[in-house]
Amino acid sequence: MSDAAGAARSVEGWLDTHCHIQPPYSPEGIDPPEVLKEAGDSGVSGLVCVGTDASTSSSALELVSGLRAMQPGFGLWATVGLHPHEASRGTDEVEELLARAVAELPGIVVAVGECGLDYHYDHSPRDVQRSAFARQIALAKEHGLALVVHARDAWDDILDLLCTEGAPERIVMHCFTGGKEEARRCLDLGAHLSFSGIVTFKGAEDVREAAAFCPEDRILVETDAPFLSPVPHRGKPNRPAWVAIVGETVAALRGVPPRDLAASSSEAAVRALGLRPL
Repeated sequence: MSDAAGAARSVEGWLDTHCHIQPPYSPEGIDPPEVLKEAGDSGVSGLVCVGTDASTSSSALELVSGLRAMQPGFGLWATVGLHPHEASRGTDEVEELLARAVAELPGIVVAVGECGLDYHYDHSPRDVQRSAFARQIALAKEHGLALVVHARDAWDDILDLLCTEGAPERIVMHCFTGGKEEARRCLDLGAHLSFSGIVTFKGAEDVREAAAFCPEDRILVETDAPFLSPVPHRGKPNRPAWVAIVGETVAALRGVPPRDLAASSSEAAVRALGLRPL
């Protein structure tokens, strides 16, 4: 374990609200129980494993179900959703999987997502992305689940759709990349903002300003593992243990002790995602 990760062990209770540790995202040769042990040694008490299509959502549910039996002291939850990159596949399979998961795995599936709009890559046509996002907004409301939103270069359409479709009661803006103005608009909709390793990047001043601006009770922290490793680990596959680095960075920006940010962000995650039991 790195010195930076090990230093966070004195602070307990971090929650990684967004990571992908299921196949095919998990690095080859990495044993999931070892991932959880490393996370626990770094002060992490739980994580949310996020799906991006029917296959990875199913893998997340299966992994979390199995790990819960092996690691009863560690909080584990999953989501079911269709990423905007995959929107052209349609939502039918995700809808069927979600209905089964809600019925058969109560307390494990906590959100619809990640879903949203990505106009940076446009891997799916924009009108198809908007249709898939609108449907998943409806699914979150139908099932009483949180909505985990991916927003990249599409703030106006994201916020317009949330308004016109009717925003769910609980929204998490995953891997928040906006500035103070985007933060204000999301907060006005009742959303929570989840900050990732981007907050440690040299060129992310807008994101750091948003982290300092956001009310304490609306801040979550995440890794988005295996992506977006925080400084000083850029270029390496990310891991849930490093959410402590993200949290410590946000705490420093806000001028609060890391233990306070760990407690407040975890309490906010419980509310935003309806996590139970811890």
